[in-house]
Amino acid sequence: NLYIKNDSVNHPTFSFKDRVVAVAVSKAIEFGFDTLSCASTGNLANSVAAHAAEAGLKSVIFIPDGLEAGKILGTLIYGTQLIAVKGNYDEVNRLCSEIAVNHKWAFVNINIRPYYGDGSKSYGYEIAEQLGWKTPDNVVVPVAGSSLITKIWRAFHEFEMLGLVDKVQSKIFAAQATGCSPVTTAIKNGSENITPVKPNTIAKSIAIGNPADGYYGIKTANTSGGYGEDISDEEIVASMKLLAETEGIFTETAGGVTVGVT
Repeated sequence: NLYIKNDSVNHPTFSFKDRVVAVAVSKAIEFGFDTLSCASTGNLANSVAAHAAEAGLKSVIFIPDGLEAGKILGTLIYGTQLIAVKGNYDEVNRLCSEIAVNHKWAFVNINIRPYYGDGSKSYGYEIAEQLGWKTPDNVVVPVAGSSLITKIWRAFHEFEMLGLVDKVQSKIFAAQATGCSPVTTAIKNGSENITPVKPNTIAKSIAIGNPADGYYGIKTANTSGGYGEDISDEEIVASMKLLAETEGIFTETAGGVTVGVT
């Protein structure tokens, strides 16, 4: 059996990022922050801006220049302060790390990243629950910063420790675009560490050339007995069309990567 986890139904911005931001916002409020911020390739920007508005917080969002107009509009509509930075995501992220030192802002994917990352575990929890309290034989995960792939694996094992599922034997596979594939390249080369790359792909939402959790993403795939694979931009488009025509789901490019690698 082949199942697709459709994460385009989350509140309020219809992307996976709503999971992680919901947890990050809760912790930001608990810690007394009044401003949310992030470095983003688009989806996270939308989610942070929306959650901040819902929570009555200010938000300042940093993005690489050249993002799709639709994603930019999807962030601006929430009344955020949006700043485009000349450079790729990794350069924007480095800038935000410097800003975080001097401003009391909650950067969801920097200074409160541990809580943000834990939001990804809900993905693994739901997979097990929706399969009748069983873990699947194989899971193909789109990889950007590598947080999601590690947290799905951890979520399965947490359920195993609690006795909610039987022994976990799932193999976890990393999926990336060939134009930005530091994790899958390392896996295929048998390396424990990534070599940073400059992104060059239409899959901008997962185009992180120097992933923060790359080492752990590689370790998760290898430890579970999985692997890593990447596909071209042409294959991404073909996979998006396939999913739309067969399942009625118009996914973005990251979803095309997952389908294509599968």
